Amino acid sequence: MKEAMLYHPLKDGKVQCILCNHRCVIPPTKRGICGVRENQEGKLYSLVYGRAISLNVDPIEKKPLFHVFPGSTSFSIATVGCNFRCLQCQNYEISQMPRDQEGRIEGSSLAPSKIVSLAKQYRCRSISYTYTEPTIYFEYAYDTARQAHEEGIKNIFVTNGYMTEEALKTIQPYLDAANVDLKSFREKFYKEVCGATLKPVLENLKWMREMGIWVEITTLVIPTWNDSDQEWEEMAQFILSLGAEVPWHLSAFYPTYKMVTPPRTSPSLLHHAREIGLKAGLRYVYCGNIPGEEGEDTFCPSCHRKVIERVGFRVTQNDIRNGRCRHCHGTLDGIWD
Repeated sequence: MKEAMLYHPLKDGKVQCILCNHRCVIPPTKRGICGVRENQEGKLYSLVYGRAISLNVDPIEKKPLFHVFPGSTSFSIATVGCNFRCLQCQNYEISQMPRDQEGRIEGSSLAPSKIVSLAKQYRCRSISYTYTEPTIYFEYAYDTARQAHEEGIKNIFVTNGYMTEEALKTIQPYLDAANVDLKSFREKFYKEVCGATLKPVLENLKWMREMGIWVEITTLVIPTWNDSDQEWEEMAQFILSLGAEVPWHLSAFYPTYKMVTPPRTSPSLLHHAREIGLKAGLRYVYCGNIPGEEGEDTFCPSCHRKVIERVGFRVTQNDIRNGRCRHCHGTLDGIWD
């Protein structure tokens, strides 16, 4: 266990966690919504510090991040727990473990220094805090990110974007990039499907951009839930307000966890959503979870030639040199060599 970084003591032994926008008020002996932060005698503790439930060497394209060192690998870690309860969660076995299994917490001992050492050993150019929500293991991610930063390794959050401004400002000096889930553009969806609200996610996306964190956005397209042209057009306009250079990943849904009724997302539906994003003026809109289909490649916004070709999570062609198109020398947006 490790005492939490961001919380306030309250009366009667209660504490208020200020890591995410639930801002849980937690009585003694109880835990917050995430299931991994507990009030013990008026102090808030992380129950997952140094307890990794998953670690892998992943292609960075799997995050997905298409504009950060394409073709590189990212050392990826997670603990159990999440501050959302998404009905369609693809990693529910670990994200919902404390909630679904009476507070159960698993994980193997892995110190921040060891994570950085392994990232160097496997020649990973970045460390991704992913699979579950990194905000809920904030102290663990923070200590790791500081050490990684000193070693010249980039730090990436794959996140639902529900952290507080206080948490974002704390991690900002060490956070290079984030892929943020923009799950819907409707409060109803966030309330019924995720157990959260939309507004803090939109605010955090704006703050990340202002803080200089490279941002890419992912939307899981779920038939009958968030697949209307109107919603996609509204999302596209919002992303455009952040910057035409912000990549938007549209990912195909497949039935899982507690959302088994909607059908799989068809390639045609995903391509239609992509066209709406491109028509709105976004430079980079991608289709995901449908390998072999169009929509995975990167095109130069100046000469419109293909500069990165992908097959699934594998880069098969890269014509970007020092952030510029090899054909016309136009600048591409992202974090490059």
